[in-house]
Amino acid sequence: MYYAIISEDVPNSLALRKQARPEHLARLEALKDEGRLLIAGPHPAIDAEDPGEAGFSGSLVVAEFPSAEDAQAWANADPYMDAGVYAKVTVKPFKKVLP
Repeated sequence: MYYAIISEDVPNSLALRKQARPEHLARLEALKDEGRLLIAGPHPAIDAEDPGEAGFSGSLVVAEFPSAEDAQAWANADPYMDAGVYAKVTVKPFKKVLP
């Protein structure tokens, strides 16, 4: 089943994000290579494709996991968690309807 991993950043997280980004992206690439990643990306803090120094307010990952517990464990092991980027992470089942 797919799960949505919805993360909210701490204030002023940009420097922390930049530091942990290579490891964060490597984990997403692994999900993609396994055919389990539906979509992933950050939420810009302002209404702009490139928010610059405004940074990001969080992230969304939708990926396939055997269970909610597995999705939560994957989310908890994210390098952004270790780096202090995320203030809160929510995992919810996701049913793809379109496209």
